[in-house]
Amino acid sequence: MCTFSLSATSMQVPPYPASSSTFTCPSLPFTTPHSYTFTSTVPKPRLPVFSATKDIWRNPKTTPSSPPSHPPRHRRKLQGTAFLDHTIDMDDLAASIRATQNDHDLNSLLSPYKSRSLSIRFMVSLLSREPDWRRSLAILDWINDVALYTPSVFAYNVVLRNVLRAGQWDLAHGLFDEMRHRALSPDRYTYSTLITAFGKAGMFDAALSWLQKMEQDRVSGDLVLYSNLIELSRKLCDYTKAIAIFSRLKRMGIVPDLVAFNSMINVFGKAKLFREARGLLKEMRAVGVAPDTVSYSTLLTMYVENEKFLEALGVFREMSEVKCGLDLTTCNVMIDVYGQLDMAKEADRLFWSMRKMGIEPNVVSYNTLLRVYGDAELFGEAIHLFRMMQRMDVEQNVVTYNTMIRIYGKSLEHEKATNLVQEMQKRGIQPNAITYSTIISIWGRAGKLDRAAMLFQKLRSSGVEIDQVLYQTMIVSYERVGLVAHAKRLLHELKRPDNIPRETAITILARAGRVEEATWVFRQAFEAGEVKDISVFGCMIELYSRNRKYANCIEVFENMRVAGYFPASHVIGLVLNAYGKLREFEKADAVYREMQEEGCVFSDEIHFQKLSLYGARKDFKMVEAMFERLVCDPNINKKELHLLVAGIYERSNRLNDSYRIMNRMNESRVLKS
Repeated sequence: MCTFSLSATSMQVPPYPASSSTFTCPSLPFTTPHSYTFTSTVPKPRLPVFSATKDIWRNPKTTPSSPPSHPPRHRRKLQGTAFLDHTIDMDDLAASIRATQNDHDLNSLLSPYKSRSLSIRFMVSLLSREPDWRRSLAILDWINDVALYTPSVFAYNVVLRNVLRAGQWDLAHGLFDEMRHRALSPDRYTYSTLITAFGKAGMFDAALSWLQKMEQDRVSGDLVLYSNLIELSRKLCDYTKAIAIFSRLKRMGIVPDLVAFNSMINVFGKAKLFREARGLLKEMRAVGVAPDTVSYSTLLTMYVENEKFLEALGVFREMSEVKCGLDLTTCNVMIDVYGQLDMAKEADRLFWSMRKMGIEPNVVSYNTLLRVYGDAELFGEAIHLFRMMQRMDVEQNVVTYNTMIRIYGKSLEHEKATNLVQEMQKRGIQPNAITYSTIISIWGRAGKLDRAAMLFQKLRSSGVEIDQVLYQTMIVSYERVGLVAHAKRLLHELKRPDNIPRETAITILARAGRVEEATWVFRQAFEAGEVKDISVFGCMIELYSRNRKYANCIEVFENMRVAGYFPASHVIGLVLNAYGKLREFEKADAVYREMQEEGCVFSDEIHFQKLSLYGARKDFKMVEAMFERLVCDPNINKKELHLLVAGIYERSNRLNDSYRIMNRMNESRVLKS
């Protein structure tokens, strides 16, 4: 039998136990459903858990029995201490609590201790061993209302943890208000528990509101808390919000660690803020954090995803200069970069030298080199590598076969491409949408449109998920041979999609420039709460901006903010332009200020867009003020800034001011920089 031992650190009960990262609520159905409600006054204390007429829970596997009126099993000989902590077996007592079925059983079990013969530290530790949120509440109410202990923030933190794991969001709010009502100050663990739980549940605005309350209470957050929020934002693809949180972290005087910096390199890259992402390497060195292989590989991936291959090559050279070791990811990315720059020999050399560096190529390495061979029309080398993978028992996947099918299509060997589909199925590798779209494209180019159309219809009727790539491939195939009516029919069908998600239909229609159809589907999906992907909002804003439908552009932006998303930097530029075209300059100012106050990082284009809006409404005082502010910003392209402001003055026939700006540019030698 394990005896509880009181320690000096027992006062610090963490919000989450180290022993479990996931929580499963035991099956404890109510005999009579018990609801937790809140009064309309502030604060809003939840109702006490104890009730003479309601069971808190009932364990159907346990036969009801009255617990003993005294606890001889838990009691040992006292040794003159003020509390009974050292005489009680905590494991045994916790097991007895878990066996109780209702509030009466729990009261009877704990009644010998209601004179507070156990310390609050013991009770909090006992409470932390109870995973069920209903029993946790019952124990907390016994501690506060029956035994009349002084309320403990640690006890509330434990109960909050269990309540949030069970998804009882309203009850969590009630517990927080009850803490205030009992004159308890929520601590860092309280807020961290609330912020993390709401964030992981996708309620990001609620998580940020807890962060604001924490800052208002002057409770200092830590690096772990802010890093979690950044990671949650990144996973939700809300990169603007992640940047705002990172800015807030630095304003709080917290120095980011290597993990936080690497995460932000990825965020800036996804937000297409390449200069800021590159600048993080300098910032890391300035605060004593040395960039590692992950830092550089993340930067490389960012450039490759945005087809900035020369910049990626520059980063790779810098890695060599600082003697930063290569890893598998870096090698795979650089094989791709060499291929994109028509440097097939360098890609080939890097691949075959990987083992000499102690790096074993994986299937991604082989697939990337296959694609490089195909793009360079080295078909013999590609086929040799493909068959060598099979001889060496290198695991091949659907990407491997898709790449080879594409290579056979490029070499006009259509039947071999079709045969590969049968081969991959025999090997247990199921074709995906990319496989089918590649085959349809090959047949379309070969003039075998009947086979392409037959395959497409077969896929639709078989229940295979049709993604936007496959749909667009078929539309392009129809248009290529002049069957415009067939292409229009497919686009029209997307207004009422029955075999693809509405978000996919919206994306297809928007990229095809079908304004009316995309608008209809988007409004239907938004009203039904089906638009969860932030990129869908951006896609619609880009569609409206291209077609000069600025009122619709603003409508989607407002829907986006209602959904709790922060727009990406380039989307903000489109929104500012829309407000300008509608002559709603005050609203444009409000958006610009709001995003700045949130800590968003803007690209040069956003600042220049705002300057143009000031020029459009002839507010030259604001043009001059913003110009002076941006001149002092080391991250702004000074040459483009001077040319823009000079152009604003010239279009307004203020030639003297335009001349002054150009002279200032020449004097500061901006042209040479």
